[in-house]
Amino acid sequence: MEIDVLGHVSLAAGGQRVTPSAAKTKQVLTLLLVNANHLVTLPTLIEELWDEHPPATAVSTLQTYVFQLRRLIAHLLPEESPKDILATTPNGYVFHVGPGELDLHRYEDLVGCGRRAFAAGDHENAAKCLRSAERLFTGPALADIRPGCHLQAETVRLEAARTGSLEIRIEAELALGKHHELLSELSGLASRHPQHENFHRQLMLALYRCGSRPHALDVFNRLRRALVEDLGLEPSAELQRLQRAILAADPRLSRPERPATVGG
Repeated sequence: MEIDVLGHVSLAAGGQRVTPSAAKTKQVLTLLLVNANHLVTLPTLIEELWDEHPPATAVSTLQTYVFQLRRLIAHLLPEESPKDILATTPNGYVFHVGPGELDLHRYEDLVGCGRRAFAAGDHENAAKCLRSAERLFTGPALADIRPGCHLQAETVRLEAARTGSLEIRIEAELALGKHHELLSELSGLASRHPQHENFHRQLMLALYRCGSRPHALDVFNRLRRALVEDLGLEPSAELQRLQRAILAADPRLSRPERPATVGG
C-alpha cells in the first residue's frame, strides 16, 4: 500500500487511489496515519473529532468511522485482513504500515540522512537527500483535512519540519557555490516569509556572492522594517554582523561557511 499525508491524504494499491469522502472519517484516518504504528487512544480521537463537546454517542460513532475505514482497506487490499492493518486495542487503535509505505516516514528518513550528511560536511549528499525529501510534499501538509486540536498541532509540526529541512538544503547548496541557482527560490521565500531571518540571511549572502551588494543590503533593510514595524524587534546580532561584513566587502563572505545553528 502507498499512503500519502504530505499533501492530500490518500491510500493507494493495485492502481487504485482512494480517500474517505466523509470529513470526520478522513480526520480519523489522518490522525491514525500521522501516528502510524503507534496507539492512538479513544480519548485522543474523540477530542480530535469533537474537542470538549463530544456527543453521548461518541464511542459508537467513532466505531462507525473505523468500520468505514476498514471497508476502504478491504476494497484496496482484498487479500489482507483490515483488522490487522487497522487494529483495535483495549485503549484505542493502531494503523500498521510497512517500511516505505507512508510518505511521512520516507520524508523523515531522507531528512535524517540529509542532516547527518550536512553535519559531516558532505554538502552534496545533504542537498540530494533533502531535495528528495522536499519532493514528497505535494502541497501543504494534511491539505484537505479539517483539523481538530491534534491534527492542527501536527500540521504546524510538519510545516515547521519542512521549513527547517529547506533551510539546511539551501545552506548545503550555498556551500556548494550554487548561489546563482538559488536566487529565484530565495527571493520567493523571503517574500512569502517577510520576518524569517534565515531566509533573508541566505538571500543576502547569495546576492552578495553574485556581485549584487546593493540588493543584498536592500534585503536587510526590508527585513529590518518588517521586524521593527510588526514586532518592535531589531534583526539578530548575526544578521547585523552580516550587514556590516557586506558593507565592508569582507573577503570571508566569498568562502562558504555554515553557521552552527542552521535549521535548529
